[in-house]
Amino acid sequence: MNAFEIVGGKPLKGEIIPQGAKNEALQIISAVLLTEEKITISNIPDIKDVNKLIELVADLGVKVERINQDTYTFEASKINLDFFQSEAFRAKGGSLRGSIMIVGPLLARFGKAAIPKPGGDKIGRRRLDTHFLGFEKLGAKFIYDKKTNFFNVDASNLKGAYILLDEASVTGTANVVMAAVLAKGETTIYNAACEPYLQQLCKMLNRMGAKITGIGSNLLKIEGVKKLGGTEHRLLPDMIEIGSFIGLAAMTESEITIKNVHFEELGMIPEVFRKLGIKFELRGDDIFIPSQKHYEVDTFIDGSIMTIADAPWPGFTPDLLSIMLVIATQAKGNVLIHQKMFESRLFFVDKLIDMGAQIILCDPHRATVIGLDKKVKLRGIEMTSPDIRAGVSLLIAALSAQGTSIIYNIEQIERGYQNIDVRLRALGADIKRINVTNKTGH
Repeated sequence: MNAFEIVGGKPLKGEIIPQGAKNEALQIISAVLLTEEKITISNIPDIKDVNKLIELVADLGVKVERINQDTYTFEASKINLDFFQSEAFRAKGGSLRGSIMIVGPLLARFGKAAIPKPGGDKIGRRRLDTHFLGFEKLGAKFIYDKKTNFFNVDASNLKGAYILLDEASVTGTANVVMAAVLAKGETTIYNAACEPYLQQLCKMLNRMGAKITGIGSNLLKIEGVKKLGGTEHRLLPDMIEIGSFIGLAAMTESEITIKNVHFEELGMIPEVFRKLGIKFELRGDDIFIPSQKHYEVDTFIDGSIMTIADAPWPGFTPDLLSIMLVIATQAKGNVLIHQKMFESRLFFVDKLIDMGAQIILCDPHRATVIGLDKKVKLRGIEMTSPDIRAGVSLLIAALSAQGTSIIYNIEQIERGYQNIDVRLRALGADIKRINVTNKTGH
């Protein structure tokens, strides 16, 4: 089993290019099932979750061609619908949370689908009710098969409807949008998610011939069309990676340039880093982070403690909260990190406390960080990564710590970040992959 060995405390220097956005890739690759024509997608990240989905659509019968490192063409002209009932599908679909995303397009185009109960990492129960309720409103019927643990869905007669989503779920909205573009009549989706990734999906569907208005707002109107055509699409850079690199630069006092960030799509992410006192400047479409010895947390105007909380877009993304928490450990000042959207994402703080950070875990949702202002460096330790985002946060902590750290269960990190060790070494990080036998990683 692989682990990372990291010798921390070294400043890094250089340029890094963020990978394509994982969460956008899962939606966009699912959307190829909506048409029999060819679709070309570029900037696809080479990571497990995305590769598994590409495999899954190929198993369904989609003709997949890899043109170069990050560009693929997909042609879904011949789809084998029997594959759904197979053991192979259950094994693949069950281990990948993104497999739920293929349901919307398949219902739209073929009127039926089947999904195993989904899997993924250990960050709270991600409900799928939003997806199901949306499909039901459009006229789909769900039959749960206890023997096989499968949901069979019949949607032979999808009709446009008014849908008020019970939560602004990104994948839920994307799935319902993909089902609605080929449904008869008009669909209105209120309380829709409005993340850049979803805007990208809607723009791509419109280029394919869909009629979606209200893109970027929480009220989407979709006029159903008969069929969709092919198109080309380029994925946005991954904003979580961009945020991770800004945090890494601040923690390690490094001078780093992050290339081609699509700054206008980052929403309030840059602003939240500024609140923590991190300096950076925009050069063209690159973010330049100068080497910075100290960074001081803003206090609110009335003098109260700075709170950083997540919220649905355009609020601050929950995926970066764990990174913010790590950065705050070395800031000057105190921060309350409030994780509102998912439970159990803050449990990795015990590892940071072991490294010497001063954190009070108030409850599963809140942690108060007392910044050390780099007067006391974190210490390298052995630790295990519980999920993707916590894994990267621990990686950043290890790179800034004194001494050697070992991170086990790095498969979790690699589900979301491609070649992260190679790319960090290019910046001068002392990180290598080692083989360990006795650690289970749990």
